[in-house]
Amino acid sequence: MKIIVGCDHGGYELKEKILPRLRALNHEVQDIGVHSTESVDYPPYAGQVAKAVAAGKADRGILLCGSGIGMCMAANRTPGVRAVQVSEPFAARMSRRHNDSNVLCLGGRFIGLDMAMEILETWLSEPFEGGRHQKRVQMIEEFSHPKGGEST
Repeated sequence: MKIIVGCDHGGYELKEKILPRLRALNHEVQDIGVHSTESVDYPPYAGQVAKAVAAGKADRGILLCGSGIGMCMAANRTPGVRAVQVSEPFAARMSRRHNDSNVLCLGGRFIGLDMAMEILETWLSEPFEGGRHQKRVQMIEEFSHPKGGEST
């Protein structure tokens, strides 16, 4: 699977620890930064990852910041992105099974390494169930991004 990964300074340390695990699981990984703990604004990194996933340039995206919340909010502004911020494996599992989430957002200051790895591996391994959930995912897309520029 091709995975694009981005972070801000608050997620840098966790990103550096999960990149080797992603590669060990034989994923093709694109790391768009950041590459230090120097303070940066997170929206450009969220946007770059979200746009790559929405355009099909990556199968999935992973975003990391201090809480995961800001990255999630920014990524979900991109049509076709279903970003989820989770802090335990059950939410990661259900976000894939029922919502076909395609961007995972983690908080480097909220969860420890062992929990992050468990969430990551769960999220990567879970399939989308489709069926009745497919209709709901489509409804999310239509509601969030109406055709013809109609406002909601």
